[in-house]
Amino acid sequence: MANLYARSPAEGLVPLAIGTLTLDERLPGRITSVAPYEGQEAATEQALQALGLGWPAPGTGLAGAVAACLWTGRGQAFLTGIAPEGLAGLAALTDQSDAWTVLTLTGPDARAALARLTPLDLRPAAFPEGAAQRSLLGHMSAILRHCGPDSFEVWVFRSMAATAVHELSVVMRSLAARAALT
Repeated sequence: MANLYARSPAEGLVPLAIGTLTLDERLPGRITSVAPYEGQEAATEQALQALGLGWPAPGTGLAGAVAACLWTGRGQAFLTGIAPEGLAGLAALTDQSDAWTVLTLTGPDARAALARLTPLDLRPAAFPEGAAQRSLLGHMSAILRHCGPDSFEVWVFRSMAATAVHELSVVMRSLAARAALT
C-alpha cells in the first residue's frame, strides 16, 4: 500500500532567487469563498467587520493581522486565514483551502515581471498596494494581489502550480539576462 503524505502545491519548486526577484510560496491557511445571499450583503459586511475585516471593494483586499478578505469577483470574496464565523446563513460558504497555490513574487522588478504575463495595468496608480484582481497569468486564471512596495501574490489553481512557477521563472531569467547586458 502506498504511503500518502501532505505536500504544499509548490513544494520542491520554490524558493527561486533570480536576478532581483524572489519567488516563494505562502501557505494562506484556510480559504473560504464567501458569496452573500440576496439581501444579506449588509449583514455579511457586519459579520466580516466583527472578524476585523469587512467586505472589500471591487479590485481590493482587506488585510488584518492573521486574516484577509480579497475581492474575487462580483458578489464574491475569499476569506483567508480564519474560519468564517458568523457568516452561516448569510452567505454561501465554500472551502477552497486545497484548491489554490499562493506564490509570492518580491523584488524591485516584480511589477515588470508580472507585466509580461498579465493584461492588467500594473502601474502604481492603477494597481496600488492593497489591490486584488482576478485576471490571467499567461494562459492560466489567476488572482493577483499587490501586498507590499515590491511584493505581489499570485494565486493560481493548485493544479497549475508547476506551470505558474515555470512561467514566472522564465520571465525572471529574462529580466536578469537583460539587466546583465546593461
